[in-house]
Formats: sequence, C-alpha cells, structure tokens
Amino acid sequence: MQHWHFITGVGIFFTMAVNAAQVGLITIEGAIGPATASYVSRAIDRASARHDECLILQLNTPGGLLASADDIKQSFYASRVPVVVFVSPTGAAATSAGTFITLAADIAAMAPHTRIGAAHPVGPTGEGDTNSVLWSKAENDTAADIKNIAEKRGRNAEWAVSAVRRSDSITSEEALRLNVIDLIAENLPDLLRQLDGREVGGKTLHTAQAGIAEIPRIASEKVFQRLWRPEVMMLLMLVAIYGIIGELSSPGAILPGVVGSIALLLVLYMAAILPVNLAGLALLGLAVALFAVDVFAPTHGILTAGGAVSFFLGLLMLFNRAGPGFGLSLQWILPATLLTALFFVFVVGKGVRAQFRPVQSGAETMIGQTVPALSRIDMQGGWVFIEGEQWNAVSAMPVQAGQPVEIIGREGLALKVKPKTD
Repeated sequence: MQHWHFITGVGIFFTMAVNAAQVGLITIEGAIGPATASYVSRAIDRASARHDECLILQLNTPGGLLASADDIKQSFYASRVPVVVFVSPTGAAATSAGTFITLAADIAAMAPHTRIGAAHPVGPTGEGDTNSVLWSKAENDTAADIKNIAEKRGRNAEWAVSAVRRSDSITSEEALRLNVIDLIAENLPDLLRQLDGREVGGKTLHTAQAGIAEIPRIASEKVFQRLWRPEVMMLLMLVAIYGIIGELSSPGAILPGVVGSIALLLVLYMAAILPVNLAGLALLGLAVALFAVDVFAPTHGILTAGGAVSFFLGLLMLFNRAGPGFGLSLQWILPATLLTALFFVFVVGKGVRAQFRPVQSGAETMIGQTVPALSRIDMQGGWVFIEGEQWNAVSAMPVQAGQPVEIIGREGLALKVKPKTD
C-alpha cells in the first residue's frame, strides 16, 4: 500500500511538472530599432532563466535598422532557449529587417495571409541607388548575410537572396511551399499545438498544454522605443537651434541656452545610434548659416529663401539611409522648415535689431543735449538741470551761470559739459 502511494505521488508530481510547462511571449510591432534589440535580448535571458519551453516572438513590422536586426540575430544564435518567430496576426508582415529576424529564428511560423520579403537595402543617397559603388557593396554584403542565415537554419537561401537583390515578397502560403518558413498557424493555441513534439537543438518541445507567460517591456524600453525615432531627433534638433540661437540673439535669458544645450547633447547621442546622413547634416548647417547671415545683413529675403530650401533638403536627406519606418515624412518636414524660417525672420531678427537700436532712455540719452548752467561750472564742479533732475557737472573751460552748455559725456555721477557756441 505504501508502495502504491509512492507511485501515485510520483505520477501526480510528474503530471504537475508537465502541466507547469510554459512558453515566453513578446510582441514586436512597428519599426525595428535599438530599443527592440534590447527588449529581445532581455526577453531571451528571462525565458532562459525560467527554463521556458521556448520564447515566441510575435512579429508585425515594416522593417527598420539592419544593425538592430543583426543584434537580434546574434541574440537568437546565443540563446539557450528555442526562439520561435510568429508573423501574426492575419494581414501582418515581416518585411525588410523583419525578414532577417524571421529567417534567423529556430522555428519560423506565419499566420495565414501574412507576407514576408522586400529586404532590399537602402542606398547611401536613397532607395534604388543602383549607380552607387557604396550601395553595391551594401547590397552584396546584405545578400551574403541573409544567405548565411537561411543556410544556418536550413531554409531556402536562393529565395532569401532574391528578397534582398530583387525585393521579392511572398505570402505565408508561398513561404511554406518554398521552405522559407516551417509552419502556418491560425493563432497562438494552434501554434503551440504544432510546436509540441518538435526537436530544436536536441530539446523536444512540450507546448501542447503549456501556459503562455508574456514578458512585457520595462519602463526604460518603452521610453526608448518612443525616443529612438527620427521625428524625436528632428524635434530635438529644432529645440537645440532655437534655444542656442535665441540665447545668442537675446543674451541673459539663460533658459533658452540651457535647454538648447541639453537638446544638442541628446541629438549628438542619438546621431551615434540612428543612421544619419552626413550630407543632410551639412545642408542643415548651411541653412542655419544662411538664416543667420540674412538676419545680420538683410538681403531682402534672398538668403532666407535659400536657407529654407537648404533646410528642407537637409531634413529630406537626413534619414534616407535608414530602413523602412525610420524616415521623415513631408508632414514633419514642411512644418519644421516653415517654423524655422519664421523663427529666424521674426524672433532672431527682432532680437538682433534690438541690440543695435540706439538707447532710448537713461543717462546716455542726455549726451549731445544743450541746457543752461544753474551755477558757475569749472573743474571743481557746478550744476545743470536736465530731464527733471539736477545733475552735478564739470567743465574744462569755466562756464558762467545761465550760459548754455553741451553735455559731452558722463563720469560717474557727474556730467561732463563744455560751453555751447553758435
């Protein structure tokens, strides 16, 4: 009887252990960037520490930065837990950088009526720059990379190369037929059912009854996911320009200079991560210079117009080497260009002109005026009455009371005068 209880207890424990199996789940939507790569790496470590059966990455992306996709690929290769990429829901896509991520997974799955492909790299001066040597090198290197990924995972390397060189894109049904992916699943429960019993890296998956444990983004990942965007970098650039130029045109305000300096440091930090085009930066610098010159030496708006054109082209080119989802649209570029031109014309222009405007009040306005002497004035002193006040005055030539004098300067609290002659 005791032996029977022992066997029953072992059976219950084994059943609970099997039922306690779980899989990790993360969801990636939108452009692939540095924050995405960091999130995936942390999720893999978390799933490994929990001994999850596998980590499912539910993916829907138009693409993004290939550098970030490469970081994700390396995380997949180093993972101790099987990684499943599931392109879902229906209608979703894994294009551009998403193609690399899907092919690099241990198991690649897609929902019905989804698509994958269009992994053509972006040329140094934009999409389709087929005459550029740099673009040709980038294309060849990207094609070799995706071929290595496909061959490592036993997938269709020929199609993978065509996705890079010819931007081929296929549906999930075609992808399964061409051995680009491993399976098609309707939803997560169907995916878990089909994964059950598969062997990955010497490990047999038990997912049929496994629970799903989602690994959410932490606060910093959410913040950086929103901040590592071209739009945010552009706004920081505008704040830096407005703040620093505003401080120079109106010295003493302090706050604009501090805010502009902080924004400039953030821009420099982001420029080291996001793929910024140097030609775009140069055009933006030229635009600021043209605006500034037109403020100090008005040219009837000619330089301002040139600065606006240069600023527009600079923003247009600034991120044209980035992947899909990391470009600036005209909805951002046009208002930014107009706002910057108006800022220099009205705000900076008025600030600079105010600095060079003649003094309108104070002791300096009395210089050059003629007033009668209230008493004898010599080097020992005397008195004059001007602008409702009585001032001490000195004169190198003696002046008699009632004689008109001209104010020629100020020395401390005394006015310097000289006899006024016709």
